[in-house]
Amino acid sequence: MRSHPCIDARAARALPWLAAVVAVSLLGVSGAVAGERPPVSAAAVKQATEPPSQQKADAAPAPSSQAAPDSGMTLRGGQERTDFRTMTVEGEDRVHLEIDRPTLTLDLDPEKVGGLESGTASDVLNRVPPDLMTGFLGTSAHIPSPYLAHPWLSQFATGPIARFEPNVKDVERWKLMVADSKGQTVTTFHGKGDPPKEIAWDGRSQDGTPVTPGLTYSYIFEAYDKAGNKRNFVGQGFRVSAYRLDSPDGPVLVFSGQSVLAAMKSARSFGLGADGASKAVPPVILEAAGWLNASSRLTQPVRVTATARTYEQASLLAGRVNAALVEIALGDPARIQAVTEVVSDAPDGGTVRIGPPSSGPVPTGASSGNPPPAGAPPLNSRDSRSNSKAR
Repeated sequence: MRSHPCIDARAARALPWLAAVVAVSLLGVSGAVAGERPPVSAAAVKQATEPPSQQKADAAPAPSSQAAPDSGMTLRGGQERTDFRTMTVEGEDRVHLEIDRPTLTLDLDPEKVGGLESGTASDVLNRVPPDLMTGFLGTSAHIPSPYLAHPWLSQFATGPIARFEPNVKDVERWKLMVADSKGQTVTTFHGKGDPPKEIAWDGRSQDGTPVTPGLTYSYIFEAYDKAGNKRNFVGQGFRVSAYRLDSPDGPVLVFSGQSVLAAMKSARSFGLGADGASKAVPPVILEAAGWLNASSRLTQPVRVTATARTYEQASLLAGRVNAALVEIALGDPARIQAVTEVVSDAPDGGTVRIGPPSSGPVPTGASSGNPPPAGAPPLNSRDSRSNSKAR
């Protein structure tokens, strides 16, 4: 409900006049009615003057002439204003706001955004270097590696294979010759004055090739005094077993074929049969594979040279060593190359040399028909006064 102050003021001023007009009208009507009423009788006057009789108990009560209490919402005439007790004015206002959003303009060049450069799959893979070591260590912790080292094997000797200790004094010049069982001079040492206390031989011949294992070697020491007298000292024979040489191209391993054949016979004696004997790896080949695996040149070709008196024996040695190295040597199996050589005066059981292809020709004694050098003394010239010895 809405109130209008202007209308309320006019109504307040008109109400007294309206009340006066109504009162005059009522007085005129009451006078006209009184003139038209009949005269009052004496009985009616008497009844009106007597006290009223007691009303019956069951008579209905007369209606009350009192007005209902003011509700506080009545406009009273003749008053300047009317104060309402409580008035609630309910309404609703709807506000509509329109906001203009600014236009979004992207000042962006997709060709210059970082991370959107064109490239290949390798560029994505090379963002972070691949960690191969973690996966390798996790795998090797549970899967046994077939390339195991065997540090307890020590069949290959290193360093000098023989040491000579001549015990002679007061000499003008001296000469030490090492010869094999075929009478061929392998190497020579010489000097003036007293010889050193020890002469070490590294196992190489005069042309630098390694000597042949399985052959018997001996030495002859010649000493000349100031008067020109000559003394010969012939030492005891000795054999060269498996040994290792360090060449500029890599290790060179030389051993006798008897060690391979003996391992195969030992496997058959234990009832392994032909297949079991072929799968059993001799200790000398295990140690040779360990030296090859310790080298940093895992991509370098390795040549296995087997020398024997017959082609069948040489092929057997080369195939046996080659098959074992393919299984237990690191690197590409194709880098293992087998070569067979037939020499009529080869040692019994043959010889095997493992090394890089550029390590030199076959060991001394592998080729026949080489006569001893001129002036080489016979090996049967023995002097009982010799105090020299070979170790």
